[in-house]
Amino acid sequence: MILATDVHYRADGKATAAGALFRDWHSETADQVVTHQIGQVAPYRPGYFFERELPCLLALIAKLDTRPDLVIIDVYVWLGADHRPGLGAYLHAALDGSIPVIGIAKTRFHATPPNTEVFRGQSSRPLFVTAVGIEADAARNSIRSMHGPHRTPTIFSFVDRACREDVLPT
Repeated sequence: MILATDVHYRADGKATAAGALFRDWHSETADQVVTHQIGQVAPYRPGYFFERELPCLLALIAKLDTRPDLVIIDVYVWLGADHRPGLGAYLHAALDGSIPVIGIAKTRFHATPPNTEVFRGQSSRPLFVTAVGIEADAARNSIRSMHGPHRTPTIFSFVDRACREDVLPT
């Protein structure tokens, strides 16, 4: 099973993590959707995003009945041309290196290599795909092949909505 994830942060310091489990790169819909509400998250600190999001993703993964074979996140695995660890690298390490992680970023991080670019649909704007535990070319080809006519794969648009709509009551 492949797990696509996203986390939505609220102004009050709470968050909702969502995950969509699916079997095939071409899947249009998820086999299972899981959300997890986090009562308090670390504040955002530039350069330390992993401190904020990693606990949310680990709590979501711990909630799953099935251990995923691969996790896709909506940020970088590696940052810049010098390959500094991003959230995806920290997630891979926290999972003991046993689950490959693919990162799909929508904006270019400073000095991101051009070979990370993936164009989908008719979009002239690329996604930036980085990975650990899976060959980079295989990761890019898999993301390129995902269902959907737009820049963002259908499953990722769905999981983004799932975490935004399943917010904690105020």
